[in-house]
Amino acid sequence: MRVAMYYNNRDVRLEETPTPRIGHAELLVKVLASGICGSDVMEWYRIKKAPRVLGHEIAGEIVEVGKGVDPCKLGDRVFVSHHVPCNTCRYCLNGFHTLCDTLRKTNFEPGGFSEYVRVPGINVDRGIFVLPDEVSFEEGVFIEPLACVLRGQRLAGLKAGQSVFVIGSGISGVLHIALARASGAGKIISSDIDDYRLKAARKFGADEVIPAREVTPLKIREINNGRLADLVIVCAGAISAYTQALQSVDRGGTVLCFAPLEPGLNFVFPFFDFWNDGITLLPTYGGSPFDITVAIELIRAQRLPIREMITHRLPLTETGIGFQRVAEAKDSIKVIIEPQR
Repeated sequence: MRVAMYYNNRDVRLEETPTPRIGHAELLVKVLASGICGSDVMEWYRIKKAPRVLGHEIAGEIVEVGKGVDPCKLGDRVFVSHHVPCNTCRYCLNGFHTLCDTLRKTNFEPGGFSEYVRVPGINVDRGIFVLPDEVSFEEGVFIEPLACVLRGQRLAGLKAGQSVFVIGSGISGVLHIALARASGAGKIISSDIDDYRLKAARKFGADEVIPAREVTPLKIREINNGRLADLVIVCAGAISAYTQALQSVDRGGTVLCFAPLEPGLNFVFPFFDFWNDGITLLPTYGGSPFDITVAIELIRAQRLPIREMITHRLPLTETGIGFQRVAEAKDSIKVIIEPQR
């Protein structure tokens, strides 16, 4: 079968590898759509394991079923979760599924930028979700990133009427904006370094947009009726973004740390202001099985304009072009690879 093999963001090669063979309780899924995630182009995170086939936002069709699999069947249209929790460890039992050791070790083979993936038994058991008839394959690509966004806002406790400031207006940012709008948030503000993405932020629900270089506490107050933001969501992995977040959050507010910083990259933290103003710093990673089920229902009910977020649909042969689009963070929101093209 054909795969898009990642070496670095500027070197993604179309290669041939054997189609995976499945064993007991496993599935073979034909990948019909696979999204490029912002984490796929974080070279500091990915390149140490290169060469490899990336891609974890997938939807496809079951084409082979191993013995002992139930209730999946041939022809089922499915979303496949790449990481799955054990559901029994102390982290899972306390609601921290994304801290589970099992979740951090599991995956399908080889990756979503391929024509087929082998789904191990543990993923079949708790990571296969049949797509509703109303959900297309390309919409199914959004299930994983939307689940991550859902978990973040759920943990942050966003309430109707609260003001939200989203820093970074790529796909994660616009999903946060759209979800906050659907959840009844009050004033929604967004920033980015790119004009194209600022326009996208406004299209998907932001009331006001600010070029990143112009973000100041005074500017946020001018837009937000004299107050800073109740919830600041950081979707840009840069120290400057986190510095702006801490300057933009109101007393008693929350900074949702959605985007990671590279390990070893640290900055001076204004502890007194954090302490004195009762700020909550909240990290979030991934989505739980609960968030996945909610994401599927939101997409089925068309509560979010996710289809309009797709800017590129590319064949597997052009995966490298897709990576460059996402890495450059210009003129794209959601890039989807269609491996069967």
